[in-house]
Amino acid sequence: MASKVPLSPVELEIELFCLGMVVSEETRAELEARRIARTRAGLGSGLEIIVPSPRKQIWVNVPVEESFASRSPLSLVASGTGYAIHDSRTPDIEYPVEIPPEPAWYSRLTTRGTVMSRVGVLQGNYLGIFLSNTCLYWYSRPAAQNCRFCTSGKNVGVNEIAQKNLEDVVEVAREAQSESGSVFTHFNTGYQYEENPKRRSVHGLMQAKPYVEAIRQRVGGFIGVQAVPVLKENFDEYDELIAAGTDHFSFCVEFLDPKVFEEVCPGKNATVGQDAFFEAMAYTSKKLGKGRVSGEIIAGIEPIEMTLKAIDRIVETGAFPTVCIFRPLTGSDLEEFPPPDPSAMRQVMAYQYEACKRAGIPVGVLPIEVSLVVQPEEGRELVESRESGFYELKVAAMKKLARPYVNWKLKPRQSESTRHR
Repeated sequence: MASKVPLSPVELEIELFCLGMVVSEETRAELEARRIARTRAGLGSGLEIIVPSPRKQIWVNVPVEESFASRSPLSLVASGTGYAIHDSRTPDIEYPVEIPPEPAWYSRLTTRGTVMSRVGVLQGNYLGIFLSNTCLYWYSRPAAQNCRFCTSGKNVGVNEIAQKNLEDVVEVAREAQSESGSVFTHFNTGYQYEENPKRRSVHGLMQAKPYVEAIRQRVGGFIGVQAVPVLKENFDEYDELIAAGTDHFSFCVEFLDPKVFEEVCPGKNATVGQDAFFEAMAYTSKKLGKGRVSGEIIAGIEPIEMTLKAIDRIVETGAFPTVCIFRPLTGSDLEEFPPPDPSAMRQVMAYQYEACKRAGIPVGVLPIEVSLVVQPEEGRELVESRESGFYELKVAAMKKLARPYVNWKLKPRQSESTRHR
């Protein structure tokens, strides 16, 4: 028998990621919301909503177009002057939610005449920008080696501009910050192959450098970069990106189970391998400090025990884990693979928080809200004991002390690399 106890905000978030949500045609017709943007790797292909919570607002990019979402017991309904989520399993309970409106700048043109939403999109309160041409794993021969859960090869150049112009990026980032309150610009790119007279590079890391410098000097805010790890002999490239103004690196290792990694991420397995991700995490964490680097994994495909071990291995490097709940994207090779069970994901998200706590990695200090994952600090609501210990008090103090730092970071300033030219 279904429980009549209401879901907590974080439990609702997990249910939404795992089950999706039904939005009727009538509701869609009246809904003023951010457009459903199938860009980048495709993970943000849902409807952006905000779940109110006592501790913080929880942003969720809810699957609504994938086939599994059409069978969800959760549906978006009009409620008073706003909206709520109705759960057919507990019909007497509704969950009020907010629907953030689409930013006015989405439809504007840059000076060069580019539609701004084809340059970058908001996913939570951060701006995501896929820098360059589609990940080259899609074009490997004799067979494509793209990650099987990804749809970047079908999105980049179709729903967004393939090659991002630097001036376009600056204009979009400026509008996202001034009008939408974005505090974080996140650059990511798929696998790229480059020849350089000084080094042989099998990644797309350095193409981010001019964009990072431009945002640091002309816009401000926190800046993140995500790319396939570089070779060990090229780790100085991370130093260059840090000097240019990068605050955060993220590494998508995806899976710890070697067989799953090989089968689902054949390109990554063939070109760099799993260990490269953890080595790069450890190097950049040492350079930037604990909690400034993340290791990204997908939960719901490999056994849960391996996901928990992956979390442990990530925190051992000094990085914090960001766990994506597997979403069978329309058009991906795993479109028919079922999404995971919410109860298993609650276990994973609670473990994610506790692992960070054990390792002393501060989470939730900066006001960056990401709608694609259950953020590590949100897992606190899932652990049995919620008494404020030293770790929670330390994080609360850091969060308070970070306010002037955030205000300072939001201002444009010269990067270290340009100061020394």
